[in-house]
Amino acid sequence: MQNAAQGYVERFINYLEAEKHVSRYTVRNYTSDLIGNTRHGTEKGFFQFLESQKIHSFAEVDKTVVRAYLGHLIDQQIAKVSIARKLSAIRSFYRFLVREHIIEHNPVELIVSPKQAHRLPEFLTHDEISALLSIPDCTTPLGLRDNAILELFYAAGLRVSELVSLDLQRLDLSSREIRVMGKGNKERLVIIGAPAVQALQNYLDIARPKLETEVSTQAVFLNYKGVRLTERWVQRQIPKYTRAAGISKKVHPHTIRHTFATHLLDGGADLRVVQDLLGHANLSTTQIYTHITQNQARRVYMDAHPMATLKDSANEHSHAASETAK
Repeated sequence: MQNAAQGYVERFINYLEAEKHVSRYTVRNYTSDLIGNTRHGTEKGFFQFLESQKIHSFAEVDKTVVRAYLGHLIDQQIAKVSIARKLSAIRSFYRFLVREHIIEHNPVELIVSPKQAHRLPEFLTHDEISALLSIPDCTTPLGLRDNAILELFYAAGLRVSELVSLDLQRLDLSSREIRVMGKGNKERLVIIGAPAVQALQNYLDIARPKLETEVSTQAVFLNYKGVRLTERWVQRQIPKYTRAAGISKKVHPHTIRHTFATHLLDGGADLRVVQDLLGHANLSTTQIYTHITQNQARRVYMDAHPMATLKDSANEHSHAASETAK
């Protein structure tokens, strides 16, 4: 099964990249979910499971087989989020097989993913983000670069993939705008504030020329060899600055993206505006950030709802009259 399936998986991956424009992380995860990986203990790939069940063709797979595979994963105590992703990979793969007329029906289409626990995203307080932004040593080229990275993360709520893929021609610091290439190769315009503009300008004027080499690149952010930074490097660097800032939370680039969205909503920003700035396709994705504090929610209500103000005024008037009568 494994050898026969390999060719179909390659065609499926080509389809995802060429027509669906999925990220390389989705490609990597879907490939692993389907084919499997034995480096980390028990075999967990879907094709590995089919092999163990003596199933040798895609047409033999039905709902019972898929549910048995999900039970197999549960028995191995695989996290629900990972099981949901594997099911998504299988569902997408079978849709492709139906599309290519390799099979007639998708046995996965109506199988429901495991219910996920609704976890609120971790974010930093105003004091914590201020402490984090103050850590890079701006007397060095690398410090100026890292300061610009942190400021841009917080100012624009970028994904790490969006930040490292930025090219110089996408920056317009005079208008405080950046054209970002997001998921699915969808471009969006983000706006940044004065601190981020200044940090970027300092990096571009002072630090970046010192990092450039004879290898020509349009990448905004360069490493000490003069080439584009990798996502992995940025992901490892953020926790180092977090610890230096005395922040005990587990912080990664997406935490700063969460912080960006949370602080915007705390400041009274419209949810759909935040959706556009984050590049979310669905509003429901943005709604996870609506964990506004009770005091903030009360303030927004009191400022925005006309009857709230009138009622309060009436109560104050009634209270004053009562005090006078006494």
